[in-house]
Amino acid sequence: MSFGAGVPTVAVADLKDGDFLLDVREDDEWKAGHAEGALHIPISEFVARYGELTEAAPQDGRVHVICRSGGRSAQVTMYLAQQGVDAVNVDGGMQVWEAAGRPVVTDDGQPGFVL
Repeated sequence: MSFGAGVPTVAVADLKDGDFLLDVREDDEWKAGHAEGALHIPISEFVARYGELTEAAPQDGRVHVICRSGGRSAQVTMYLAQQGVDAVNVDGGMQVWEAAGRPVVTDDGQPGFVL
């Protein structure tokens, strides 16, 4: 599957426990609720904080990039692909994640919601 012009994409249903997830939504969205275990680097800070991703991501693993609906994560996915990173955009983002019944939590582990 692909989003837009050749962006590699994966469906929420195809994600497995333990897949590396990068959330590029802004701070207010993250605080409202996110996928447990995701790495948070807002798109507005992504280039400056790129080193955090390279430190946290699995060396030879795939980076699953997610935002609210898939637009911002598609941009980051394309950037990562240009850097030689195996990255895919999560189709439909956190909206589909939540609708599929996947857990959405706050920083303190309480139930969250997608803003």
